[in-house]
Amino acid sequence: METLSPSQVAAFNAVRARLSAEDRVRVDIASVEAVEPATTAARHWNFDLPAHAADQALGPDATDAMRRALVATWALELPGRAKQAALPGEVMELYPYWLDRMAEFLTSAADSDANYDADHWAKDVRLALVLSVPGSLTQNIDLSSPLGPGQVVRNGLHGHGWASLIRYTQARGWDRPWLETHTEGRQLVDFNEAGWDRTWATGAAICKTRPDVAGMFGSSWFFDPPLETISPRLAYLRLNPLKGGAFIIHQGPAPIHSERASASSPTRKALIERGEYTPSSWLVAWPRSALIPWAEQRKVALEMQAAA
Repeated sequence: METLSPSQVAAFNAVRARLSAEDRVRVDIASVEAVEPATTAARHWNFDLPAHAADQALGPDATDAMRRALVATWALELPGRAKQAALPGEVMELYPYWLDRMAEFLTSAADSDANYDADHWAKDVRLALVLSVPGSLTQNIDLSSPLGPGQVVRNGLHGHGWASLIRYTQARGWDRPWLETHTEGRQLVDFNEAGWDRTWATGAAICKTRPDVAGMFGSSWFFDPPLETISPRLAYLRLNPLKGGAFIIHQGPAPIHSERASASSPTRKALIERGEYTPSSWLVAWPRSALIPWAEQRKVALEMQAAA
């Protein structure tokens, strides 16, 4: 992707055109002022901080229409930012799809004057500023996330073994940035085994261009080991990375994990309501030393499959 398509340019400009001239000036000023603080904030563990920086630049009386216009403004500039970031082809080939979805979302929300959900706002700010990049059609990847030693040590202290701490230490995970994957709930077409394998492989391609990155991780209730028997169709989410050299860290239960685990499965919901299952979040971390060889083997296998 070197440029936006004409339809994308038209859609993003149409979102901006809905504002008054005065509000467009405010958005244009914020589009410059917010970039540096948002970029700096992206290195923090709090995923929402870049969006907070954007809100601060827009001002306390900013409307959701202004937020949509700010994302549209940054989206118009995205090809230049992506080129400057020197992203691998595995990322660049996904941008047209993601930008089409962004244009559709902003246009539809503008038509209905819908509220800008906080999670969507946070994800769109990061994507438009190339702080997060496409990993598949459903997952995006943060380019710089910390993975502190505290939770790795607690994993051992709480009886889950010390092998993860050894792997974390070997990866120098405490003083190097990690890639982190997030699921985009607005577009779940790639939430399947092939889509997740593509996400991890995209992360490996990024690691190859960024030798300072320790590896890639993701955290969710759907990495919970009991799901291997409760929801076996989700077992690949945890098992595939582990087979390829990843390690896992227990993060514990919380109401949000129970809410999300029960949302799409009557079976899980019934078990949770009866107190027979309490979902826990687990973090799956895949060091670059194992992730890159796994991705290379996957590529060879896919090429052989295509040639057969």
